[in-house]
Amino acid sequence: MYKTTEITSAEIASDNPVHQRLLFPYTEAARLVKGNVLEIGCGWGRGLELLTKAADHYTGIDKNEELINALSAEYRNATFIAANIPPLSNRDGEPLPDNTFDYIFTFQFIEHIQNDDLFIREAHRVLKPGGQLLLTTVNKSFSLTRNPWHVREYDANGLKSLMGQYFPMVNTRGIHGNDKVMTYYEQNKESVKKLTRFDVFNLQYRLPRRLLQVPYDLMNRLNRNRLLQANGIAAEIDYTDYVVSNDPAGSLDFFYVATK
Repeated sequence: MYKTTEITSAEIASDNPVHQRLLFPYTEAARLVKGNVLEIGCGWGRGLELLTKAADHYTGIDKNEELINALSAEYRNATFIAANIPPLSNRDGEPLPDNTFDYIFTFQFIEHIQNDDLFIREAHRVLKPGGQLLLTTVNKSFSLTRNPWHVREYDANGLKSLMGQYFPMVNTRGIHGNDKVMTYYEQNKESVKKLTRFDVFNLQYRLPRRLLQVPYDLMNRLNRNRLLQANGIAAEIDYTDYVVSNDPAGSLDFFYVATK
């Protein structure tokens, strides 16, 4: 299941700080969502236990058919669709109906989408009037190196502008960490600097993304393991160490809520 460090594990100890950071928005969403809910990019189902209980009906969509089949077998009262995104379609390739969902959430996913404009347009299309899109993605100002699994990363205004093309109201917030989280972040930052100092030709920004994915994963795993062994912070971090911030530009991740 965890073939790359980009699919952060809940079971690998060195992944814990990132896993907890990715789990946090699900705990927030579970307090907000109700009715007919769609998750775009459900992956291995990090927050499914929370969201299937909060929603009247949950639908998850992801391109990874192996994961979708596993989730379908485990969560029989939910609906799972294996499909490339965008557009938003069912297993037969037919578009999901307009004005269907009360809430859509898509966490740490848009950065992987080539056509992000169509992605947002499709989310708007399938939401009911008054429905909400909850979206998180990394703040590129806090990225420590190029992530070759990401098509692009956003700044606060750029993401708001993209979403604002289709949604009349976009509430811009962020996800940030407490002192424990930010201590880990600074340690990670220093460790990444040591690893990337050998990239004297700046190849991470010159080579095609696909050529960089394998070395990135190897170095990322090495780095996470080193940080875990160096001190206990990585193992101690919990989702409760993350908070919703009203300063998206100064946050690790963006947490935007758009209303149709």
